Amino acid sequence: MADLTTLANLKAWLNLTATGDDAVLGRLVTAASGFIENWLGRPIGLTGHVETRDGTGGTTLVFAVTPTVAVTALTIDGNPVSPSPDGIAPGYVFSPSRLAVIGGGFRRGLGNVLVSYQAGYAAVPPEVEQAVIALAALRYRERERIGLVSKGLAGETTSFAQKDMPADVATALQRYRKVVPL
Repeated sequence: MADLTTLANLKAWLNLTATGDDAVLGRLVTAASGFIENWLGRPIGLTGHVETRDGTGGTTLVFAVTPTVAVTALTIDGNPVSPSPDGIAPGYVFSPSRLAVIGGGFRRGLGNVLVSYQAGYAAVPPEVEQAVIALAALRYRERERIGLVSKGLAGETTSFAQKDMPADVATALQRYRKVVPL
């Protein structure tokens, strides 16, 4: 997993120029990036994937990670399948979310389909990067009040949220979250 933003972008958001907290901020970027990819249930960066799947008897399969940008190999029952040269002739075609076989199908079987592909984003989407920045910045500011739920001073009480992440961050990330069909 790669960081989904840079130390410089986090420092700009926090309006920090000093370097004294750079190690802490760098760890927060890495931790927030990992937390968000875990919450999303998928990697964001462009990476290679190899899946062994069960043949369904149909002509299409849904990729586990999207958006898919390239299919590098497809084997069904140990037999390689070539890409369709024109989307009409026999072979495979794919979209960012699905793989289809023309002139054949994914014969029913357990673990009889092997597909290798590249999926993810070449550049981190701006909403995802800003979510990492917001979460890392929040954790940086919270370090002065770890475990504190509220604080009273001169008759006024300030309450602090105790959530994994703010609602606005979750909302910004929702469209990138992996949906697992039931």
